[in-house]
Amino acid sequence: MTQINQEFIEKIRFNEKGLVPAIAQDWLDGAILMMAWMNKLSLKETLRTGQVHYWSRSRKELWHKGQTSGHTQRLKSIRLDCDSDTILLSIEQIGSISCHKGARSCFFKGNQLSPQTKEEESIFLPPPADACSELFETIKDRAKNPQDGSYTNSLLEGGDNKILKKIGEEAAEVVMACKDKDKESISNEAADLIFHLQVALRFHNVDWRDVLKVLNKRRSPKNQRTS
Repeated sequence: MTQINQEFIEKIRFNEKGLVPAIAQDWLDGAILMMAWMNKLSLKETLRTGQVHYWSRSRKELWHKGQTSGHTQRLKSIRLDCDSDTILLSIEQIGSISCHKGARSCFFKGNQLSPQTKEEESIFLPPPADACSELFETIKDRAKNPQDGSYTNSLLEGGDNKILKKIGEEAAEVVMACKDKDKESISNEAADLIFHLQVALRFHNVDWRDVLKVLNKRRSPKNQRTS
């Protein structure tokens, strides 16, 4: 373990049982995936291996997340909250499943969802993510489940000819809004451009997460450090 990791652990305010809550967050879209507990041992093992390890309170032993299921978590970065008593783990979830019930996130129950049967419990709400990621999920859903009168479906049905024409038009409108120095128009036209770009991505079976991965690679190396 490096000196900086040891110094990081020493900053943490563990509770009376030597534990600290750890929140796992998707490294690309910011979705909250799960919450578990860590102690010094699990933290040291996580930092040493790059694979997230928690502490099982029920079994009272080290818990290598996903060791049995294969749904492991690769550590991207660690942060502490302002009081140093909660950890935020930025992780890459292998297999896109973090919950033992098979959902992407453990936080799949909304306030409008009050399961009465086992069938209803199987309805997993996707975790909240950034606006662009949620927009792309909506576009994917429209492609899978077409709706009458849907503008998105009309674009997908029109194919490249219709989609690419709209991208060209929206790009030109962004340029004009920038030339006019109109902040509100720039925001609106940029949003329209992103939407039509995402429709093109879905039409060509390119996932939005693939775009986010490319952007992440282009970030400054200093932003990739554990801090």
